[in-house]
Amino acid sequence: MATRPGAYAPATDASGKASALRYADLPANLRKQMAAAAEHLAAERLGDAIAQLTPVLGSRPEHPEALRLLGIVLHKSGQPGDAIDAYRRALQVAPDDALLWNNLGSAQRANGDGEAAAEAFRRAVELAPQLAAAWFNLGKMYKTQGRLELARPALERALEREPAHVPARVTLGETLRSLGEVDAAIAAYERALRDDPAAAGAWYGLADLKTYRFDAAQAQHLRGLLGAADVPAEPRIFLGFALAKALDDLGDYAQAYEALAEANRRKRATFSDWNPAALAQHYERIATAFAAAGPPPLDAQLGAEAILVVSLPRSGSTLTEQILAAHSQVDAAGELPDLAQVIDAESARRGQPFPHWVAEASAQDWDRLGRDYLQRAQRWRGSAARFTDKGLANWALVGAARRMLPAARIVNCRRDPVENCLSCFRQLFAQSHEYTYDLSDMAQQWRSYDRLSRQWSVLHPGYFLDSSYEALVREPEAQIRALLDFCGLPFEAACLEPHRVQRSVRTASAAQVRQPIGAAGARAVRYPLAEQVLRAALALNS
Repeated sequence: MATRPGAYAPATDASGKASALRYADLPANLRKQMAAAAEHLAAERLGDAIAQLTPVLGSRPEHPEALRLLGIVLHKSGQPGDAIDAYRRALQVAPDDALLWNNLGSAQRANGDGEAAAEAFRRAVELAPQLAAAWFNLGKMYKTQGRLELARPALERALEREPAHVPARVTLGETLRSLGEVDAAIAAYERALRDDPAAAGAWYGLADLKTYRFDAAQAQHLRGLLGAADVPAEPRIFLGFALAKALDDLGDYAQAYEALAEANRRKRATFSDWNPAALAQHYERIATAFAAAGPPPLDAQLGAEAILVVSLPRSGSTLTEQILAAHSQVDAAGELPDLAQVIDAESARRGQPFPHWVAEASAQDWDRLGRDYLQRAQRWRGSAARFTDKGLANWALVGAARRMLPAARIVNCRRDPVENCLSCFRQLFAQSHEYTYDLSDMAQQWRSYDRLSRQWSVLHPGYFLDSSYEALVREPEAQIRALLDFCGLPFEAACLEPHRVQRSVRTASAAQVRQPIGAAGARAVRYPLAEQVLRAALALNS
């Protein structure tokens, strides 16, 4: 973009890199400091970048590019709210600067405001359709929101403009996997690895498909990548989980477990404030709070449309939801955040954490919360009479759900505890689930889950069903008939072929549920060290 002397020019290249024209209007001494600040910022020397920016902002406090660089420093320093303020000040001067909108969206996303972030990214691509980085950010935001039908074209736009944009290629692969296009997802990951053979996200994307098998050459390449001393912490974790999967595919279970244990150890170390004892105590408080019956519901039929599929991760809940999704009367809504959000909002309103306020809640309160949940959940549903919600935190919230939604059916997906815990230990989750990265923590979580599940089963007969994963894959028709009967749904043969259901699946089982129902082989016998630890921690007989 041409610019006249003394005029600010919001110039970038297609990838979103800033041009020196963006501060060409400054005097020579300030231009030099801006260039130095940008260089320090690129090298993550944030203190040095601030030192160079300070005199520029002292002289030109409203300069858009100086404020933009300040915003980046603040964002990288863990202050996204302050970064947003800096970007907004800059946009008052340069409202049509696409790069500023793109940066603003990134800070809003980090600050937890996904809707505002998506709007900022949309504004960026409107102003600069050639800006690959903004298309990527928009696609990634849509994917996070579960709007896969919008994520895919945005990511494809990014790759049209910058074919070697590896993060966009990896995110497209993740999106395609969720849409059920497994072969296309594999092709996306493999193309990313051709562009960057060290792309940790692509290696883990292949591993996370579960159905993809690595060969010996790939395992050796992964070993080489992990052997480099300069691999950053997060990519090292991704590569470690991928190597563990590759070695498992090759039957080298001892080395696979060694790689897996190391990757988990590194991931576990990233949770500095993780307190498993406090979490176990929280579950005990929930058990105590809901040990006695609550007030009679105002409307005993409230929530009849809801089927809550609850479980620990890796327990067969995605398969169960896929079976229900095959039914003509059911919309599968996936892992909804709404139940926990309604409870969190009530806790904030009362100024007390859950479950401390449970004893004080009236029938009117529970009815209000139930209606709030149903209204929130409506946006995830279609037109079917029933819908599923398989939020992974909901197993601990069954007591609250039953008071909010007295007519809802709750399906509790259970799996052999050792296999369940080991499967979680082998999974790198996108967020949360801190307990899965240590076998003892995982066992403690399972014990809490088991304790509450048994309580819910006793307290809510007729509304709470224990569904065994092992029984489901061993005798699918009998178990599926029982599941449908429990939910009050007539039998439909389509439910016997859940792999044929066309819908997005945003869980680690996304590729697995595209295959016919079949028993997964027991893995614990391949990992005797893990099995021994888990059996002892779970207090199971060997």
